[in-house]
Amino acid sequence: MTWLGIFRLGLVQATLGAVVVLTTITLNRVMVVELALPAILPGALVALHYGVQVLRPRMGFGSDIGGWRTPWIIGGVACLSIGGVTAACATALMATHLLAGIILAVAAFAAVGLGVGAAGTTVLVIMAKQVAPHRRGAAATIVWVMMIFGIVVTAAATSQMLHPFSLNLLISVAMKIAGAAFLVACLAVIGVEQKPTKAKASPATARQSFLAALREVWAEKRARLFTLFVFCSMLAYGAQELILEPFAGAVFALTPSQTAALTGLQHGGVMAGMIVVGLATLFIGAGRLQAMRAFTVGGCMASAIALLAIAIAGFAGPGAPIKPLIFALGASNGAFAVSAISAMMALASQGAGAREGVRMGLWGAAQALAFGAGSLLSPATSDVFRALLGAPAPAYAAVFCGQAILFLAAAKLAIGVFTADSAVSPVPTRAHPKLKEIAA
Repeated sequence: MTWLGIFRLGLVQATLGAVVVLTTITLNRVMVVELALPAILPGALVALHYGVQVLRPRMGFGSDIGGWRTPWIIGGVACLSIGGVTAACATALMATHLLAGIILAVAAFAAVGLGVGAAGTTVLVIMAKQVAPHRRGAAATIVWVMMIFGIVVTAAATSQMLHPFSLNLLISVAMKIAGAAFLVACLAVIGVEQKPTKAKASPATARQSFLAALREVWAEKRARLFTLFVFCSMLAYGAQELILEPFAGAVFALTPSQTAALTGLQHGGVMAGMIVVGLATLFIGAGRLQAMRAFTVGGCMASAIALLAIAIAGFAGPGAPIKPLIFALGASNGAFAVSAISAMMALASQGAGAREGVRMGLWGAAQALAFGAGSLLSPATSDVFRALLGAPAPAYAAVFCGQAILFLAAAKLAIGVFTADSAVSPVPTRAHPKLKEIAA
């Protein structure tokens, strides 16, 4: 795949970020502030959109059978766009008919999750199959940065288009964003995939059931370890998103605008870490796998150290150097994330059979479930520790230490991923008697 093709797939990721930020951020605020609804409602809806992405492996299996993955991207973005518009309509409906609005919102956020799962998984599968090994790190950086770009541009445009605010205007803006996202995605993806020939099709794949394919992939030691690594690292990564600003406000007495700037600083660090690692892997010749291992393990360990430093700084209170620590945390997160995505593309094709979609779907499902769990557990845990310890600094320190432990566990798992082979290895088979036969 050329750099232009990678950029075009990055445009698809940007459209995913554009619609998702509308549903998970803007509608969240409207429900809580303008409609004065409990914050648990949008929180549960966001968790739902992550939860339905457990179906990613099934979607990947479907694309494996067909071999032609572009329709999965177009269909996924269409489902996402419809879900985004429906979510805006559901939010407006809550103002007059709360129960009906909630029921509609459940369907809408489920559609958003299904759309993200279908399109996002398939984009990564195409990249895994068509991007040259020496370009994968840079390609991962491009698509991730473009997704962030889509989020930033949409957030800025939405803030302008929603003034003065009204629920009818909210629906109109959602329709414009979703329509533009679908159009851009369709134009970006046309012709970017190399259409498989009949000779490349796998009759065995078509005959095999999804559960059998999933068991076959799970029987691979490297695939299992990488699934656990993704869940563990992304649980730690996602858990910090919702508590950094409350932590900075409660412990360092920062204003809302200052905490927002701190979040921007963190995301700036993420982008810096991604760019540095992406460029570094581009110029590495031999030993590329060892470099990915070093960046992945090192990024996880650096993230753990940064979280421990932030926890310690909380006890010092105002005056502690929180800004460089937040930037360092973001840079460490970016370094491990882009190297992990690059490794994901490299490992998706390793193993038995044409199972790229199933493997990528399995890892995508682990990521989504981790983010969903982190968004629920992290604020709840901080509240529990605050009630037990009676002060914000030790409460947040306990949560940050827990996240640091998760990152250290992820680093250990990553070492196992890169040292394991891709062959099928024994797993407990009592629940599935035919697994040994499949593995053989």
